[in-house]
Amino acid sequence: MNSGPAEFNAAPGATAARAASGGQRRAAAAANDAYVLHSYDWSESSLIVELFTRDAGRVVAAAKGVKRPTSQLRALLMPFQPVLVQFARPRADDRGAEVRTLRGAEWGGGEVAVLRGSGWFAGFYLNELLLRLLARDDPHPRLFDAYAATLQGLGDSEMRSEAALRAFELLLLRETGVLPEFSRTTQTQMPVMATGRYVLRVEQGLVEAASGEASLAGTICLELASAMDDWAAQGFGTAALQTLQATCARELQTLKTLLRGQLHYHLGGAMLRTRQLAIETQRLLDATPPPR
Repeated sequence: MNSGPAEFNAAPGATAARAASGGQRRAAAAANDAYVLHSYDWSESSLIVELFTRDAGRVVAAAKGVKRPTSQLRALLMPFQPVLVQFARPRADDRGAEVRTLRGAEWGGGEVAVLRGSGWFAGFYLNELLLRLLARDDPHPRLFDAYAATLQGLGDSEMRSEAALRAFELLLLRETGVLPEFSRTTQTQMPVMATGRYVLRVEQGLVEAASGEASLAGTICLELASAMDDWAAQGFGTAALQTLQATCARELQTLKTLLRGQLHYHLGGAMLRTRQLAIETQRLLDATPPPR
């Protein structure tokens, strides 16, 4: 059974799968902190697992035999719980293969995010963003820490969950190098004025807003810039992330609109499958008559 919405399965090519499955027994590399983003069937007894690791970035791995009744790994390879994973060291003729071989996994310690309802959709929304926007084998340890902390805020109130999502979107765009500075306008490099109004445009960056346009106050832009800088300067800690989330909470709807435009652009115009699934689920619930 797949973990998460099957709509965003991305089965690897046969050549990559054969590269992961063949070969002699290999020694395991050092353990990596990781989260499972998604998994899907590879064979009757095995899974392909998409992982977000702290040291190696987004990694795709073959988990051989994990579906067998005697396997102890299946319960560990679930979304939203921290795990320590080990990959087989590649042989010389395997280097560059797209799919690694998972040699082992164990409980990673820490808190497990218990997500239900809208929190469940929010968690898989984060996972799909990482799957779609991060290149494989490109480490983002700061983003990994932000992801781990963000998961803990998705099971609380709707406002806190929305603020956590907006903060993570900002950090994801920043860490992948596509978020404009919030302390100065992109085209003119003029400092943001606290009394001004500003808007994010996909091909222009941060610019002064037109009259009547959905926009952010200059004070908010400067506070967001400061919070993101503090998050980086303070070692990407939870306290700095919470400050960023609190700032986002003051402009949730405007940030949602502006960041959705940025993400849509960098995703090539494609709608995220988790968002589409959430919309369809809500329509179904709205159309269902209440119990008598």
